[in-house]
Amino acid sequence: MPGIHLLDRLIGEDYPSFASAADVMTFEAIPYADRIAAESTYEALRLGAAHNPDAPAIKFLPNADPADAPIVISHRDFVARVTQAANMFHALGVRSTDVVSFLLPLLPDAFVTLFGAEAAGIANPVNPLLEPHQIAEILEAAQTSVLVTLGPMPNTDIWQKVDQVRKHLKHLKAIVQVHGTGDPANGIHAFNELIKAQPSDHLISGRKIFGSDVAAYFHTGGTTGTPKLVRHTHTNQVYQAWGCNLMLKAQAGKNLLFGMPLFHVGGSLTQTLATLSAGGCLVVLSPSGWRNPSSIKNIWSLVERFKPEALSSVPTVLAATLAIPPGQADISSLRFAAGGGSAIPVAVGKAIEDKLKLPVFEVYGMTETSSVHTIAYADRPIRLGSVGLPLPYSRVRIVKLDADGHLERDCAVDEIGVVIMAGPGVFGGYLNEAHNKGAFVDGNWVNSGDLGRLDHDGFLWITGRAKDLVIRGGHNIDPAPVEDIMFQHPAVGLAAVVGQPDAYAGELPVGYVQLKPGASVQPGELEDFVRERTPERAAVPVQIIPIDPMPLTGVGKVFKPSLRWDAATRVFSGVLSPLMERGVDCKVKVGPHGSHGSIATVTLAGVPEETREALANEVDMLLAPFVMRHEVKWV
Repeated sequence: MPGIHLLDRLIGEDYPSFASAADVMTFEAIPYADRIAAESTYEALRLGAAHNPDAPAIKFLPNADPADAPIVISHRDFVARVTQAANMFHALGVRSTDVVSFLLPLLPDAFVTLFGAEAAGIANPVNPLLEPHQIAEILEAAQTSVLVTLGPMPNTDIWQKVDQVRKHLKHLKAIVQVHGTGDPANGIHAFNELIKAQPSDHLISGRKIFGSDVAAYFHTGGTTGTPKLVRHTHTNQVYQAWGCNLMLKAQAGKNLLFGMPLFHVGGSLTQTLATLSAGGCLVVLSPSGWRNPSSIKNIWSLVERFKPEALSSVPTVLAATLAIPPGQADISSLRFAAGGGSAIPVAVGKAIEDKLKLPVFEVYGMTETSSVHTIAYADRPIRLGSVGLPLPYSRVRIVKLDADGHLERDCAVDEIGVVIMAGPGVFGGYLNEAHNKGAFVDGNWVNSGDLGRLDHDGFLWITGRAKDLVIRGGHNIDPAPVEDIMFQHPAVGLAAVVGQPDAYAGELPVGYVQLKPGASVQPGELEDFVRERTPERAAVPVQIIPIDPMPLTGVGKVFKPSLRWDAATRVFSGVLSPLMERGVDCKVKVGPHGSHGSIATVTLAGVPEETREALANEVDMLLAPFVMRHEVKWV
């Protein structure tokens, strides 16, 4: 066998040590292009299968129950199925620049679709939890040629959403239903019927996939406005798999408990492509993944049965596992915990170290860097709260930008500025050229939009997101340190700090917490706890609001816009209370707005026509001191 890391043609039987910066420099003396053995994700999967073609690539657990009899797919059969899928898409007219979009839960055919689409054309994984109009916008922006989706099934509305939007898709040539009977006369095909006619040992296209070819579009950003589609090349994606396997010292034949969505780069690349290209196995925790409550409830018995080396997911999942006692379960297979997507609170990292006796490898990156760009190094002491060091061949700078987003200068050691990144994983731009304005700094350095600093040893510390800052009377408050303190309270499971509107200061910090199951707190208890531990008085939340559930994105991050809207709704309801006290039926709701970002909608009911103007003027006067726009509606 050529070596333990087949994606790297130069690594022998042992992974290199990166105990010092000099070790990394020595390693990087050989150009990355001379190292990498796979030019495409399709080649990467074939190299992974070469470790042991008969070893399992996927073990699918229908209910995230360790007692489930898993559906097992070998590496040999997985690559064969991917080849058939690529040929199926080619037969439907897909060529290298055509797009195959898919809306699927974590079924085995979703993984096949992802890599079959990349071998035939361009894959576009889409979040099926989005609203129909959002799905339609993404599919149309991608110019979707073929759409793979779930057929009509109980307890899911994916097909209903697709049926609602498909007539609006101008470029759509065919729909392929997984677990559906199809309707070929109307361009709807059954996945299993269509794929079985295709050869499994070669690509009928005869395509030579180049590293510079576009492999996928991933949607990113908010849920309003024109969708931002990130273009990944095959080089971008293979680098992600190569880098993760290198840094985490991946071994063939190891299991990974998998529950991340494939529309997220952490799920599709950091975990799926990396695991499969290393000859490992994905233990898929039901179609819902980590969103299935059984995945967390059964976590330690799943570890005992499948013996993974990593406890790896987003921070909200890592925090949730800490609430489940391991009991007598044998979890000795675990070698480390890893997380990213949002910051791991230091209190959560410390608890993992103390309770589970595991090192915590925090990672940092974004869709635009093909996921992981920095990581805590296994060969060096871990600094909790830092996101580590760049992967080999990747770079990070901290810079000051002017008001137009142009580079002014690089920051000094420990000086906070904007994080910019470059390397083989960094994308070449968004599909829509309009979105590329301000996306890059100083050439090909992607602007993360995050604030951070580099310490004397080059470790990156993320200090906040520019748009997450609470600006109190012109004073910038970083929510992250306050959230870390909130996490230290034994009753707190999830925590977030956002800004609520204030007529005087502009914004005031307000906290939100989701308590651990069965936990309770006294009024004022959390506020006192934070106040005693926060040296910066202005950063103490004016109130901390228990909320259950905490609003999360599809990949488990706290969705802060929802909290900001909730905080503003509470403030404006209080400001308008004099109207309510007079018996006026008045309700206020804050939400997103296409041009203003957010807007407060004041709904007044049962008001006679002749008094409406005066009442509207009163609303305007009460809300005038606030920056946020508002509108009045009558019912």
